[in-house]
Amino acid sequence: MTNLRSALEKYLSMRKGLGYKYEHQTRRLADFVTFMEKRKARIITTKLALEWATLPPDRNASWALRLSDVRGFARHVANFEPRTEVPPVGMLPGWKRAKPYVYDDAEIEALLTAALALPPEKGLRRWTYHTLFGLIAVTGMRISEAIGLERDDVDLDAGVLTVRLTKFGKSRLVPLHPTTCMALRGYAVRRDAHLGSRRGSTFFVAEQGGRLLHQYVHRVFWRLSREIGLRRPGDHTGPRVHDFRHRFAIRTLLDWYREGKDVEQQLPLLSTYLGHACVRDTYWYLSTCPELMEEAARRLDRRWEAAP
Repeated sequence: MTNLRSALEKYLSMRKGLGYKYEHQTRRLADFVTFMEKRKARIITTKLALEWATLPPDRNASWALRLSDVRGFARHVANFEPRTEVPPVGMLPGWKRAKPYVYDDAEIEALLTAALALPPEKGLRRWTYHTLFGLIAVTGMRISEAIGLERDDVDLDAGVLTVRLTKFGKSRLVPLHPTTCMALRGYAVRRDAHLGSRRGSTFFVAEQGGRLLHQYVHRVFWRLSREIGLRRPGDHTGPRVHDFRHRFAIRTLLDWYREGKDVEQQLPLLSTYLGHACVRDTYWYLSTCPELMEEAARRLDRRWEAAP
């Protein structure tokens, strides 16, 4: 085992011990160490880090993220190997967060209706996607959280979902509206009747009872999006499943503004509900939606007008 690989194991153990999942970073940094080993390089240099980060050459959107991973690892290694070079910040264009698409009610209704036409005609698949996308739309859950729900996490009598060890290693409770409970209960009945004795542990299941996989969920979403005109055939960009979550957050904030609530005071509640690690992640929504900016400006104007 090389010194770098041994150092990587200690670094990852430390990060995970602090509560970070570090799944994608683990994979990327292992690839970086393999890259270094192939070049018989024992010392991290900015030149080598940059060479690895810009692979493959047609994926420049992820370059800054890859270099950031190496930067953190290099800082750790520099504590015991002073010749280590830590790549400076700003060497590569930063990753830009996608602008959220705010679905209107008609678009969501069209998507859920299209899901009910998915083949096979008498299968479970159509109901799975109809209910899954509906749940994400009305709760703002991440897709990974929704498809990761276990049967025991769904308490329809109490009207509460338990979302366990999510993106930032936290668990939380998500209350449900009675109509959402009704939809989930209807799906559960269909699911159990369809599967019979082949029941698995997850709440949402594939046609044969297995777990839903991210890539297949996204493929179904893209197909439905094209059918209802949200995306054109061949489009590689456009509205995403994750935008259901954005819509939920933005609509909640808009409702608070229009109801005259103290949004600053309410934001930590929304942040906790969404499972954000920090309230500043929720503040981001205030700057991404023109309607929210207009509401904030109106409230500011009213304050100025009322000032003595």
